[in-house]
Amino acid sequence: MHQPLVIIPTLNERENLPLLLVAIRKNLPEAHILVVDDGSKDGTEEWVRQEEHFEKSLYIIEREKKLGLGTAYVAGFKWALARDYDLIFQMDADFSHNPAALPAFVQRIDSGADVVLGSRYLEGVRVLNWPIARLILSLSAAQYVKTITGMPYTDPTGGFKCFRRKVFKRIDLDGVKSNGYSFQIEVTFMAWLAGFRIDEIPIIFEDRHSGTSKMSGDIAREAMWMVWKLAAQNRFRRNPPERRD
Repeated sequence: MHQPLVIIPTLNERENLPLLLVAIRKNLPEAHILVVDDGSKDGTEEWVRQEEHFEKSLYIIEREKKLGLGTAYVAGFKWALARDYDLIFQMDADFSHNPAALPAFVQRIDSGADVVLGSRYLEGVRVLNWPIARLILSLSAAQYVKTITGMPYTDPTGGFKCFRRKVFKRIDLDGVKSNGYSFQIEVTFMAWLAGFRIDEIPIIFEDRHSGTSKMSGDIAREAMWMVWKLAAQNRFRRNPPERRD
C-alpha cells in the first residue's frame, strides 16, 4: 500500500482547512497531510496545532512570513523525502482542487506514471465560476508554455499533481528558480527533461470557495519569462532526452 503525503501551502486559509481535511481523509484515508504556512494572520497555524490528528497524520511547517508558493512546495518536498512517503501530492487549500479526484491520481500512478497532472483542459474545458476573460488567459498561457517549451501537456500551469518519490530524488530541488505560479511549469519541465513518464487526468476546477487569490502581475511576468529559460536549457528541442532509468 502507498503512503501518500498531501502538501497544502497556506496563507490565511483558516476558513477552508477544516472541511478540506475532512474531504481529503474521506477520499484518501491513508494520506498524511502537511500544511506549509506562510505566517497566516487568521489563526491557520493555531487551528492546525489544535486539530485532533496533529502530529499523527497532520503536520505543519511554519514560516514567519510570505515566502512564496515555490519555496513552500520545495520545503514540503524535502520534508517528504526525509520521511517514508512514496507518493507526494500538491494541491491548493481553497477547494479549487477537488479531493474527490485523489484516488484517480493514485490509479494512474499504479498504471505506471511517475507524475500525474490534473488537467482542466483534457477532454474539454472543465472550469467552473471563472469569467471568460480569465479562462481565455489561462488557455492562452497553457498554449504559450506548450509552444515555447515543447511539453505536450494540456494544462502545464495547473497545480494539482502527484509525484512518485523517485522524481524528487533525481531532480535538483535546490535548482528550482521560480517562486510564483511558474513553479508549476518549472517542476513539470524538470521531470519531463529527466525522462519521467508524465500523464494527465481530467479534473474539474472550481474557483475558490472563500478567501482571496494570491495571483499578481509580478507572478504572471515571472511565468512569462521562465518558459524561455526552460526552453533554453533543452536547447529549444521539442523532446526531452531519452529516459534514463
